Parts: sequence; structure tokens; C-alpha cells
Amino acid sequence: MSASAATQTNRWQDVSAGLSIAGLLLPEAVAYASIGNLAPQAGILALFAGLLCYGVLGTSRFAIVSATSSSAAVLAAAMASMPGGTVGHRLMLMAGLVMLTGAFFLLAWVARLGSVTQFIAKPVLRGFSFGLAIVIIVKQLPGVLGVQPPQGDLLHLVPGLLARAGQWNGRGAGLCAAALLLLFLLRRRQRWPAGLIVIALGIAAGQWLDLSRHGVALVGAIDVSLAMPVLPRLTQEEWTRLAELAFALALILYAESYGAIRSFALKHGDPVAPERDLLALGAANVLAGLLQAMPVGAGYSATSANEAAGATSRLSGLVAAAVVGVIVLTLLPLVALTPVPVLAAVVIHAVSHTLNPVSLQPYFAWRRDRLLVLAAIAGVLLFGVLDGLLVAIAISLLLMLRRLSQPGMSVLGRLGDSHDYVKLALHRDAQPQPELLILRLDEPLFFVNAERSLHLARAMLEERAGPLRKVILSLEESPDLDGSSVEALRDFAAFVRQQGLALTLARLKEPTYAVLQLALRDMLAGTPALLLSELSVAEAVRLLGGATPEK
Repeated sequence: MSASAATQTNRWQDVSAGLSIAGLLLPEAVAYASIGNLAPQAGILALFAGLLCYGVLGTSRFAIVSATSSSAAVLAAAMASMPGGTVGHRLMLMAGLVMLTGAFFLLAWVARLGSVTQFIAKPVLRGFSFGLAIVIIVKQLPGVLGVQPPQGDLLHLVPGLLARAGQWNGRGAGLCAAALLLLFLLRRRQRWPAGLIVIALGIAAGQWLDLSRHGVALVGAIDVSLAMPVLPRLTQEEWTRLAELAFALALILYAESYGAIRSFALKHGDPVAPERDLLALGAANVLAGLLQAMPVGAGYSATSANEAAGATSRLSGLVAAAVVGVIVLTLLPLVALTPVPVLAAVVIHAVSHTLNPVSLQPYFAWRRDRLLVLAAIAGVLLFGVLDGLLVAIAISLLLMLRRLSQPGMSVLGRLGDSHDYVKLALHRDAQPQPELLILRLDEPLFFVNAERSLHLARAMLEERAGPLRKVILSLEESPDLDGSSVEALRDFAAFVRQQGLALTLARLKEPTYAVLQLALRDMLAGTPALLLSELSVAEAVRLLGGATPEK
């Protein structure tokens, strides 16, 4: 096949994929708006902003940028934390929050912070997503059952629903169950617009059975008329509070988006450009804020559907935007007749993939980070979306500091006739060197563990049997040193000299070497082997035998 024919084939594949996923994206956009307690047009306008901006500026050929379930839930939690006001004022607050989220993306792009997602551990993100899926599903139940308890937080919502079991709307529950069953049956048909099919059948069923007369609510009128984009008029105090919330929202959105983009790039061997995606996501969210729409990101389910539909480039997203535009212009009044239980089924189906315990199973099999996973799930369920995530992140940082604070110090010896120096506790054949003690820090030295680690080194020095003239301390795990670590090393160096021993610090990285040259200047005179840069322990031992080392 010629290059031009292959290009033409790929374009038709992108058009086909765009047609297919448009039927998924429109119902989900309306459904996610309901999660965020917003009118449906907020989700639809966000869909246009995400598809157009990422289609022009993005890098992934599969990523679909639109409102996501997690961004909708975080938005709802963020807005609930803001003081009340008129409907118009709360729209301004939402627009400001989304614009600031986009601004944080753009700042991260300027600062080239594509690795910012590494600030949140993957077990935290997976536990957060699992707990968030539970929250989203449970919060769909009042619309399905036609019962609204007085308190909407999760701890009171479930008991409130159970207390009103006699008032549940059986028709709404049955309609939701039927729609959900059909969505799962259609899941295998990746090219079929399952959401649109279920919405259409739900509208038909609602009109045929006249469900609105039986207490089953409808979505209601949808107005997507565009007004001139305006900057929100808010007080400085409101902007400050929104900035705090926007930072958390941007972190969650980018972690979710980059996870989806990277997973499909690795699957197909495509390159990734995190900074470029920061630009695309920033522009999309700024535009969404100007349109008073929801925040947007690259959701895994929509991206997966785009790949399964056969997309080969970002053209599929632009085609989907055009198709959604045609549907909005022609069929939107019919969408307003969608029964709320059917829309709830679309939401439950969309988040169901994150409710799979298989994604959490490895952490329990490895016996690593189980507490983080459980803390993230419990945090979301007990403290809410934003506070729960912050609690889980705080626990992950505390556990990391606790692990790094444990002093790890190894005594090294020579293995046979080779030049390898290995940990004596692990290699029985290794032998300590005569009149020489070789120590290696097993963790990076920093303020939490500096004093304890070097106190342990003193104890090992004092316990060493036999004559001793020299000590080598390897700092290969420490790329740099903070002030507390430098002070602790100075005290340790002074202690070693008081014992009448020679001290050499080996395997020093460049920043560590530079700071120790300044800090230990008074100890360098007459001891040229005190600091050794990237030289190995074996080279340090050889040089201590009489040669003068060079940096």
C-alpha cells in the first residue's frame, strides 16, 4: 500500500472512531455535569473545549480530553467548601476555579514540570480512584430511588436512604438496573455508541410508560447558547481560596490524564511529551472556565474507547467534536427527556472500571503500600473527596519519612580476589580489611536520619575488634546534603579524628563534594584523601595505600 493510500485509510479510521465515540461522550458529558451538581450544558461545553484544544495542541493520538468523573466529583467537593451565594455568583466561582486550574497547568508547562504527578504515589491514586467510584455510585442513588435525604455526605446519605426505604421509587430503580445491564452487555461492542443507544431507549421507554407521572425525574431543558467569555468578578479572598482548591484539582487531573496518556503510549510504542500535554490541558481548562464549563482531563475510559474504535491520530477527537455539535444542534431537546435513572446508569457504568479490586491486589500480594491503599479509600469515604486525598498524601509522606528515618548502615568487605566490596552481612565469603573499617549509608542522608545514622556509625566504629587506623564512609546514596546532614558529618569527622583515625568520605556526588569542601575545609589540611568524588570504594582503598587521589 502506498503512503498516500495508507494516509487515506488512517483518516477514514479516525472519522469512524470519531463517529463512534461521539455517542459515548455526549451522554457522559451530561452525566458528569450531574455529578458536579451543574446544569448539563456545563458538561457539554467542557466537552467542546477539551476536544478542540487537545486536538490542536496535544500529543497523544488516543487521548480524549473532556469532563471526567473524578474532576466532576472534586469540583462538587470544592464548590461545597465555598460559602453560599446566588446561582450566578456560584457559576462565577466555578469558572474562576476552572480557569485557575488551567493557569496552574500553564505555569507547570512554563516551568517544565512534566513529572509533577510523581508527587502522588500510585497506591494513593488507585485507592483514591476506588473510593471515589464508591462515592459517585452511592450519590447516584437518590436520583434513582426518587428519595433525597436531608444530608448529602456519605456517612449520612446511606442511613438516610435506608430509613426511607418505603418511599423508594421502584420504577426508577428498575429502569436504572435495565439500562445498566444493557450498557454492560454492549461493552463488548466497542464501536457501538452504547451510551447513546441506552439514552435513546431510555427516552422512548420514559415516553411510552409516561414515567414522569410516576415520580421518575427527567434531565430537563438544556441550553448551550454561547455567551461572550468573561473573566469572573471575585474578591481577592475568593481568588485565594479558589487557588488552593485549583492546585489540588490540577494535580488530580494531571495525574489521571498523564496516567491514561502514558499507558496507551507505552502500549503502542509512542513517544510522550508531558510538557506539551500540560500546555494542551492548560489551554483547554482556561477555555472551559471562560465558557463557565467543567474542568477537563484525559479520562481512561474515553481514551480506551477511542483506541478500541480504531483511532490513529487526534483527528478522531476533532471529528467527535463536530458530531457532538451536530447532535446538539438537532437532537438536544430529545436529550432533555432522558430519565434521571438512565443517566445515573451511564455514570455508574463509566466509573465501574475503577471499582475493580484487581488493580489493588498487587499491593497486597507484594505486602507493600497496603496501608496507603486502604488509607486513600477510607479517607475519601470518611472525609470527602478533597480532604480524603490530602489525608492519603500526608500519610504517604509520613510513611516515607518513617522508612527513610530508620538508620541503615552496612559494613563492607572484600569478596575473594576481586575488587568488589560487598555487605558482610549478606556475603559470608567477604572479608573485612585489616586496620580499615568501610561503612556505607544505605539511605540518602537528610535531616530526619542524619543524627541517628552517624550515631550508628560511631557505635560500629567503637565495636570494631582489632587494630584500626582508617575509616571509609561511602555516601553513594546521597545526591546532595542539607544543613543538618553537613553538621552531623562534621561532628562525625571530628569524632573520628579524636580517636586518632583517618577518615575518607567516598562516592561523593558533585553537589555533596562541593558542600563538604566548604564545610570541612579546616579538616582537609594534610589529609588529601578525606574527600573522594565519584571514585569507588575499591579505588578509595587503593588510594589510601599511599597514592594521592585527584578529584
